[in-house]
Amino acid sequence: MTSGTTSPPLASALASRTLVLDGGMSNQLEAAGYDLGDGLWSARLLAERPEAIVAAHLAYFRAGADVAITASYQATFEGFRARGVGRERAAGLIGASVGLAREAARRAGAARPLWVAASVGPYGAMLADGSEYRGRYGLGVAELERFHRPRIEVLAGAAPDVLALETVPDTDEAVALLRAVRGVGVPVWLSYSVAGGRTRAGQPLEEAFGLVAEVDQVIAVGVNCCAPGEVADAVAVAARVTGKPVVAYPNSGEGWDAGARAWAGPSCFDAGAVRGWRDGGARLVGGCCRVGPEAIAEVARALR
Repeated sequence: MTSGTTSPPLASALASRTLVLDGGMSNQLEAAGYDLGDGLWSARLLAERPEAIVAAHLAYFRAGADVAITASYQATFEGFRARGVGRERAAGLIGASVGLAREAARRAGAARPLWVAASVGPYGAMLADGSEYRGRYGLGVAELERFHRPRIEVLAGAAPDVLALETVPDTDEAVALLRAVRGVGVPVWLSYSVAGGRTRAGQPLEEAFGLVAEVDQVIAVGVNCCAPGEVADAVAVAARVTGKPVVAYPNSGEGWDAGARAWAGPSCFDAGAVRGWRDGGARLVGGCCRVGPEAIAEVARALR
């Protein structure tokens, strides 16, 4: 919901236009002065500074984003337990991430519809060691499904518009996630992190995207948290293989140094490139890590 109005289903909106996603949550929080040097990353502020998360979402809505992605990427029962947070409290924090994004939408007071996507990060995000950029954790599909299902149920229960199964590094985890979302009653998008025209684990994109071609619950498929230069080709493959709307939200082009827990290298995010992504089939377009409100405002201008 937005200020006094009910947004149409996201899938319906994608049939007629390209929507703008937000940018990186962590960089916006760090810009506001918060230290995220913790295994929970931005999810730590769900407990400690929820108002900061509302403010971050609000900055993106005001920049022109139509869809906010919740601060639940790294919010897991296991991660909270490691920091002494019990299961009931953890469930409350995970579910609250959706409410915080809804509150930001309400405050935005936008005349246009706004939507909330509940972030479901990969298993590697919980490990907080950069392994979401490698995949192949040594776990089978069944084990990964058991890991993902409990928090997916919590997030679905908070009634987001869509579940964002994001930064998926390999097809094994994609299969596990697709099994874990069955029956929860919420549509999903699935986005891989890619490099060199393949998943991070090295599988061909035709194979990776093909997993969702006949899955009605998946309303969009694509890539995120990859270099911007990877997007155009991936969009073309996703559109051709699946016939579904494509989602694309790369990072700034910098690389994540897991040892130093810092981003390194030059930024090469070009908001003007989104017109080409749209023309190739992208219907959800924005930015991921290190892409802030200013860049999202440029994306919105480029599309509108």
